[in-house]
Amino acid sequence: MADAKVIPFGGEEPRSKRGKGKRPGRARTSRMSSSLAPVPPQRHLDRSDDARAAQEASEQRAAAAGAGEQAAEAAQSGGWERKLAHGLSFLRRRITGEYEVDEFGYDAELTDQVLMSALRPFYEKYFRVEVKGIENIPDKGAALVVANHSGTLPVDGLMLQVAVHDHHPADRHIRMLAADLVFMLPGVNEISRKLGHTLACAEDAQQLLERGEVVGVMPEGFKGIGKPFSERYKLQRFGRGGFVSTALRAGAPIVPCSIVGAEEIYPMLGNARTVARLLGIPYFPLTPSWPWLGPLGLVPLPTKWTIQFGEPIPTDGYPAEAADDPMLMFNLTDQVRETIQHTLYKLLVERRSVFF
Repeated sequence: MADAKVIPFGGEEPRSKRGKGKRPGRARTSRMSSSLAPVPPQRHLDRSDDARAAQEASEQRAAAAGAGEQAAEAAQSGGWERKLAHGLSFLRRRITGEYEVDEFGYDAELTDQVLMSALRPFYEKYFRVEVKGIENIPDKGAALVVANHSGTLPVDGLMLQVAVHDHHPADRHIRMLAADLVFMLPGVNEISRKLGHTLACAEDAQQLLERGEVVGVMPEGFKGIGKPFSERYKLQRFGRGGFVSTALRAGAPIVPCSIVGAEEIYPMLGNARTVARLLGIPYFPLTPSWPWLGPLGLVPLPTKWTIQFGEPIPTDGYPAEAADDPMLMFNLTDQVRETIQHTLYKLLVERRSVFF
């Protein structure tokens, strides 16, 4: 029996035993060896580095968030400290009398810091007043704002004052002209003076306009504010046009102003004239809630308001003697009145609801 030949593993077959088309064993072994070779640990190192980088980034974000919270707390603490210091300084000035009022009694600091802050919640949250055309009031110089008057109580004058104070781009303040009765009521007199209100007379209005102030007037007076609910948004007579004469003498533009929403806060269904005469007041209103609900009847309905300022009517082009021309005063008064009335009708058509 012939001895068998042993072919070493990985060795090479003799040429005579190779079949055609067969691959050499070395090539097979080499390919197998390469597939079984150990994977280098580089990939594991990369994953470890990525995890470490992600952890560091997370720690940095947490540190930044903590620093931001500390900064916010410090800013809030500093804000409260500043407010407290400002309030104490304000009280000190009020106690020591280190504040200024003009010859009409207007207290600018008290108005800005206290009175406007007290009226603003009613303006923004309760009546939700929308202001249009505020840019028609000039940034500087005199101007006479003429508005309709309504609502049983003169709340519209206060809301008009907040509208100009808070929304005018030049931070202007309007000086309202008020009736004699306002300055005869104790408490109301002092607050009105502090707010910058003054008596509705030609002399005071002329002086304010010559100083370059914005003056507000509601020519309807008690006829407008005390009219019955059935005549809402129908303008009453504008008097004899004294406001036009005052504007002509000062050369101040007249800015028509239309207020929608005030008519419905106290719907006046009747007027107890006998009671009004006994109390010495122009009218004694009877509304769905007053006087039947007592003090609760003084709470106004939360109507939605719109205040629109129209384009100014210039008066500086007229000669000096124009202020004494009754026909010119009549024409300008009628022009202002018609402008306000047409704007009221337009706003009423656009209004979706009394309360929204």
